[in-house]
Amino acid sequence: MTYEAEVQFKFDATYTPTYGSVNIDDDYIPEEHYLITAPAGDLNAKQYFKLFEKFMLCVGMSPSAIHTGAMSLVFNDMVLEEEQRKVCDEYELTMDEDLRKKYEEFKEVDEAWAKLKKGPMGTVEENDGNV
Repeated sequence: MTYEAEVQFKFDATYTPTYGSVNIDDDYIPEEHYLITAPAGDLNAKQYFKLFEKFMLCVGMSPSAIHTGAMSLVFNDMVLEEEQRKVCDEYELTMDEDLRKKYEEFKEVDEAWAKLKKGPMGTVEENDGNV
């Protein structure tokens, strides 16, 4: 048995100016039609989002608004924290709740590095670039 499916995003718009003639106002396209299609049976979730991103760009959304919308799907109050943390791990992100711990870890590393750099009698040894 074969399975065929298609997903479509369709956008139709007409513009009627409230003043002047359509022929004079060349800043606007009087009519726009977009139809974006893709084989639905073969797409994974990331490909669906990429497809929808193209559609939203066609209808005038800015890339930053699209990215904000996508992130709001993950980082909102209705999504379990463990699911949010999985995404953070996958993309090497730090949640606000973890910033204090991360800061303390950086401080410890800096202190350890400072101790290693100290030479005899508390002087700092300069490295001439040769190891």
